[in-house]
Amino acid sequence: MTQKKIAACIFLKDGRAVTDFSGKTFLTETSPVILAEEYDHAGADELVIFDLSEGDEEHEKALNMIRAIQRRVDIPIMGCGNVNRVEDVKKLLYAGCQKAVLNFSKESNIALTEEVSKRFGKNKIGISIDKPQEYMQNNELIAEYTSELLLLPGAAGLMKSPLSSEVVLCDFEKEVGELLPELSDILIDGIMGKPVAEPAELFLRVKQEAKKMGISVNTFESPLKWEDMKLNEDGLLPVVVQDHKNLEVLMEAYMNQEAFEETLATGRMTYYSRSRQELWTKGLTSGHFQYVKKLMIDCDNDTLLAQVAQTGAACHTGNRSCFYRTLVEKESPHVNPLKVLEEVYGVIEDRKLHPKEGSYTNYLFEKGIDKILKKVGEECTEIVIAAKNPNPEEIKYEIADFLYHCMVLMAEKGVTWEDITEELAHRR
Repeated sequence: MTQKKIAACIFLKDGRAVTDFSGKTFLTETSPVILAEEYDHAGADELVIFDLSEGDEEHEKALNMIRAIQRRVDIPIMGCGNVNRVEDVKKLLYAGCQKAVLNFSKESNIALTEEVSKRFGKNKIGISIDKPQEYMQNNELIAEYTSELLLLPGAAGLMKSPLSSEVVLCDFEKEVGELLPELSDILIDGIMGKPVAEPAELFLRVKQEAKKMGISVNTFESPLKWEDMKLNEDGLLPVVVQDHKNLEVLMEAYMNQEAFEETLATGRMTYYSRSRQELWTKGLTSGHFQYVKKLMIDCDNDTLLAQVAQTGAACHTGNRSCFYRTLVEKESPHVNPLKVLEEVYGVIEDRKLHPKEGSYTNYLFEKGIDKILKKVGEECTEIVIAAKNPNPEEIKYEIADFLYHCMVLMAEKGVTWEDITEELAHRR
């Protein structure tokens, strides 16, 4: 059975999230980037961003916001609005959108369909329909050159006949839960309601209801039942919690069956407190939630390893990890590539904030961006020359030199290794 999806939307106006197409009322003070993350954590399958900007400057601000969002979320993004030419579709896709959406209320967008589909691929092109005739007059074009159809309220009558693309029913006057019965329709592949300022675990809760209705949706499902777990003498299962990005161990806690099932249902890590003898959702008081990215079981079925997206600090002391105190240590250089790069970058940043006399790094900062760029260019050339040398040791040295100067440039421009790795992660 094909899984149906529940999409979320953000109306973007002048870098802010707004309530509707009018763009007059702000949805929340929260940054659209944070709001997008919350939709992702809450269980949305897709994020549709409507760009309501006016003018080129505001449009560029919207594209930059989309870039920032795609680095922070795992769900696919569809970009809608301000498409007037092929270049606009290219900009949306290069900004990180999985699909660019053509508005079939605009004749110019209909005329673009075949060209952009052939250039970027049918799977990269979606459309929005607001009137039945927009589909009826172009159904062959839609079938051949597009892959997803956003069915806006004015086109709801089309649900009475089979449609050629994946169909997401949109109603911006209703919350997503109110649209749930529509997912029972075999012609509907997904639903999208109005923007929500505080999604919490909304989408996963709606999906639990969908499951009860016999609708196949994407939820956390464990192939191993609670009965198959080997519990400790207190009837609990130990859980080791890890940051899903850098694999830092954050904490250890325990689950009973109810906590395990609540975690799967909400996507937020929920534990059993041995001291209070009650369930507790991590972050419910502090706001430092842990969102499930992956749950693994050890070879004996007696310990869980949870990889999570951690908001704020995991430890009640305010430290990121509960394991912040070293008891014994043997000095040795890091072999984790990212840790090495982060440590060197940290030294470079410190030189910028606290200049040290005689420091080459400070010399570069004092000379400014042109000098830094000149050195980056020179080091690129050194790599090319070294690559022609049969001795691989020389190229190692030159690449290390190049990376150092790149990090000086990064520090000068306020770019971190986390920014770079997030960008690379979305290019796989």
